[in-house]
Amino acid sequence: MPNEIIWIIFALINFSLLLIFYRLFGKMGLFVWVGMATVVANIQVLKTVELFGLTATLGNILYGTAFLATDIMNEKYGRQDAKKAVWLGFSTLITMIIMMQIALQFQPGPDDFAHGALATLFEVIPRVALGSLVAYIVSQYFDVWIYNKIRSLFPSDKFLWIRNNGSTAISQLLDSVVFCSIAFLGEYPFSVWLEVLMTTYFIKFIVALVDTPFMYIAKNMKNQD
Repeated sequence: MPNEIIWIIFALINFSLLLIFYRLFGKMGLFVWVGMATVVANIQVLKTVELFGLTATLGNILYGTAFLATDIMNEKYGRQDAKKAVWLGFSTLITMIIMMQIALQFQPGPDDFAHGALATLFEVIPRVALGSLVAYIVSQYFDVWIYNKIRSLFPSDKFLWIRNNGSTAISQLLDSVVFCSIAFLGEYPFSVWLEVLMTTYFIKFIVALVDTPFMYIAKNMKNQD
C-alpha cells in the first residue's frame, strides 16, 4: 500500500481517537491526549518516510492533534484551560526526556536485547532536543493567543473553520521555523535548511486542513465536564 494512502488512514485514525477520548472522558480526555501526543509524536518524528514526493517525518500527524486538542479546549472551555493543556504537554515531554536519560545509564544485562534500540530512540542530541522543547512551548502558547485573537474578529460559529485553520496554520509555521532554526541552522547549507523547513511545514499544513471536520464534530459534542 502506498505511503500516501497509509498516511491518510493514519490521520483519520489519529483524529478519530482524539474525538473518542473527548467523548468518553470530556475535558480530562483532552488533557491526557495532549500529554500522550506530545511524547509519542517526539518518538515518531525519528522515522522519516516519503510522502507526496517529499521526505517527511512521521510525527507530524500526532503532533497536529495536540494543536487540535488545545483549540477544542480554547473554544469550549477558555484560554486558561488551553494554557494548562500546553504546560501539561511541555511538562510531560521534559519528564520523559529526564526519565529516559537516567534509564539509559543502567548497564544492560547479558541477555538484554532492548538497550541499543532504546539508546537509538532516546539518546538526546542537544540541539534537536532544545529545538523540540522551545518550538513546542512557543508555538502552542502562540496558538492559544492567536486563536482568541481570530475569534474576536470572527466570533460566529460559521467561522469556526477560520479560527481553527488560521491559528493552527500560523502556529505550525512558527513551530517549524523555531525548531529548524535551533536544530539545523548552520548545520546544513542554507538551501538545504530551507528545503527541510518548507517540506516540514507543507506536511503540517495539510494536517491542519484535515483536522477541520473533527473540530466541528468536537464543537457539537455534549460532554459532562
